[in-house]
Amino acid sequence: MGNEIGFWIFDYPPDRELDVREFVDGTVLPALSKQVPPLRTATVNLLQLVTSMLEERKLLDKALEMQAGKGDDSTLAALRSVLKEDKLAQKIAELVDVPNLDLLIITGVGAVYPMLRTHTLLSALHPIMGKTPLLMFFPGRYDGHSLRLFNTLAEDHYYRAFRLVPETT
Repeated sequence: MGNEIGFWIFDYPPDRELDVREFVDGTVLPALSKQVPPLRTATVNLLQLVTSMLEERKLLDKALEMQAGKGDDSTLAALRSVLKEDKLAQKIAELVDVPNLDLLIITGVGAVYPMLRTHTLLSALHPIMGKTPLLMFFPGRYDGHSLRLFNTLAEDHYYRAFRLVPETT
């Protein structure tokens, strides 16, 4: 890969979310653990990460109450400073020993929308990941230039990752 960042996107149709979850848990992760020598991997589910960060700061119940009372926009604005992508990237670095991994897997992308933006999180992870490859499972479309979550939301331009499975024509 030369000096390219080892970021890979596995994009898939959003309506296949449950199939992909089953595939990751039932096929991908067991296969990685059976490699000889074993691959050192870690999986970060973004929804679990966000939930734990809110619980640590005793904000989860407050956020749920605010969402019920004031709606999504007010809640998202209030949580923005807590859930900034650079803070999430730092939290990932605290939770997993990135330099000693062979692969970091990110899941739960769709579940955390609109609390965070994938392209901003990937950018925040660049300095943290070093030479450790990252694989993100993405419910939507990545064409090598932009991420389109759920195949419907506005494109977020991101040029530094590779598609794990190239398009076939």
